[in-house]
Amino acid sequence: MDKERPLMRQTNILITFIILVSLSSLVLLFHQPTAESNTEKSNPVGKTGSEVKVGPEDWPWWRGPNRDGISVSKKSPPLIWSTTENVLWKTPLPGKGHGSPTIVGNQIFLATADKTKELQSVLCLDRNNGKRVWTTDIHKGKLNTKGNEKSSEASSTVACDGKNLFVSFLNGGAIYTTSLDRKGKQIWQQKIADYVVHQGYGASPVIHGPLVIVSADSRAGGAVKGLNRLDGTVVWEVKRPKKPNYVSPVVHKVAGREQLIIFGCDLVSSFEPLTGKKIWEIEGATTESVTTTVTHDGLIFTSGGYPRNHVEAVKADGSGKVAWKNGVRVYVPSMIIRDGYLYAVTDAGIAHCWKAGDGTSMWKGRISGTFTASPTIAGDHFFATNENGKTYVLKANPGAFQVIQENDLGGQVYSTPTFCAGRIYVRVGHGAGEKRRETLYCIGTAGR
Repeated sequence: MDKERPLMRQTNILITFIILVSLSSLVLLFHQPTAESNTEKSNPVGKTGSEVKVGPEDWPWWRGPNRDGISVSKKSPPLIWSTTENVLWKTPLPGKGHGSPTIVGNQIFLATADKTKELQSVLCLDRNNGKRVWTTDIHKGKLNTKGNEKSSEASSTVACDGKNLFVSFLNGGAIYTTSLDRKGKQIWQQKIADYVVHQGYGASPVIHGPLVIVSADSRAGGAVKGLNRLDGTVVWEVKRPKKPNYVSPVVHKVAGREQLIIFGCDLVSSFEPLTGKKIWEIEGATTESVTTTVTHDGLIFTSGGYPRNHVEAVKADGSGKVAWKNGVRVYVPSMIIRDGYLYAVTDAGIAHCWKAGDGTSMWKGRISGTFTASPTIAGDHFFATNENGKTYVLKANPGAFQVIQENDLGGQVYSTPTFCAGRIYVRVGHGAGEKRRETLYCIGTAGR
């Protein structure tokens, strides 16, 4: 018995040790950080909420799916229309706005402002028939009364990640970005910056990963902010010069990496989209710019109209080198890159096509009127709409300047039309002053 007791004692100790090790393993198992937790520690916004669920037949934000003014739909829009021909439906809109229609699923989203009621709102329409689904008022009172007569108090285009909406308004001397769900319920609101009005405000939010990125340049001192899409918290912030400027930020993959590009304020600037860290910045562009940049083969293209007119191709590698430039005034309508060629419409109504790599002029031609809306390419055609509601349809071909059709809706158009799923959505104003009324036209071919 005396010999067995030490053996039993050793056995008990061994069993106790095994039990303790097992319990420790269980504790470690339950408390071990997951891969997603580690990601969230290194990245303040993590992976949650970074999904963007939109389809190829949607137009989810400013300048379309690839942020370049090109429709990716395989369905071709009609080339001929009028106030009666190829109009599938038209819907009266309250107030006034110059933001483009945003389309996701069966919903159309528009920002609008009613100065009589002192309301800034987001509208939701049914994509199939144009009927109003809901209206959410974002701001009441404190609407701006200064600026360019062509500007509106709802010139920002709504961005949608498939689940929620993001829109920016100037109200009460500051820029605010607001998020709604797709039923119109407000989720959060975040102040971006104080704002001193010169011409107006029209920068649109850009969605990238888990962030919505917003800019506000003015003489009050501007800012670019990356906000968490889920709750609106500021993930990063970059201060901007005290100068007026109107461009929307945009993210493109260029020079081997994703870059957030913003220009104007006499600068061309590149940032890491997820962190706001400056990649490079050069003196260039102009003080006041409006257009959204496009890219090609390591180049980004800037343009402006004050205090100088220019179109420039800037190398996106941080070298500061300008590949080519000219003195054409492309101030408000954004440009388009297609198959190595840069297409543009000047504010004064001259269409241009340049070779993107070296700026060689392929052609230029007159299309009458003044242009504020940006052109769009759908299929093999280039669509440009002037302020009087006339749309010119050109061949998107560097070989020759060729206008194949002119279509007239007989009203004012300052908002860039939206092209998706073989349809065109055009925001048209009729009348002037307090009698002015807006209508959203859906242009398409019956049965499609």
